[in-house]
Amino acid sequence: MYTLLQHLQYNYWANEKISGFVTAANEVLFTQETPSSFNTLQKTLLHVWDAEFIWLKRIQGESLTDFPSKNFNGNRIDVINGLLSSSKNLIQLIADSSPDINGKIIRYKNMKGEEFSTDVEGIMMHVVNHGTFHRGQVITMLRALGYTQVSSTDLITYLRTI
Repeated sequence: MYTLLQHLQYNYWANEKISGFVTAANEVLFTQETPSSFNTLQKTLLHVWDAEFIWLKRIQGESLTDFPSKNFNGNRIDVINGLLSSSKNLIQLIADSSPDINGKIIRYKNMKGEEFSTDVEGIMMHVVNHGTFHRGQVITMLRALGYTQVSSTDLITYLRTI
């Protein structure tokens, strides 16, 4: 049976593959503008990293009031390392928790200060789904920028590796 922990491991695997594509591509492409929700690869990956970090903090009982990357001034490797670290932290949170964490209801505030409550499993499914959406954008952006040496980050591709 496929578990939430495996879903988070898939998320890490897919982020690692995307990181490899971005690292292999010409460094100039990382900040080159191309049409998408976030107009550079850097901004897109920072957004995914922000989301993972924000949701982890919410599960840990902290509601942030600003995006962690607001004052980011690192390089491509810093973005990749941060994203992969946040993905590992999500895995570790679930791996180190009791099985009943999945159903635990988390109360949190969004960036506007509005209060919500969601179970941990729903949050984690959202985080992975959100990342999948933006990884697709990264691949499309890379291709539009001329880097076409990308392979599948689909869940089924991951499942075939485990």
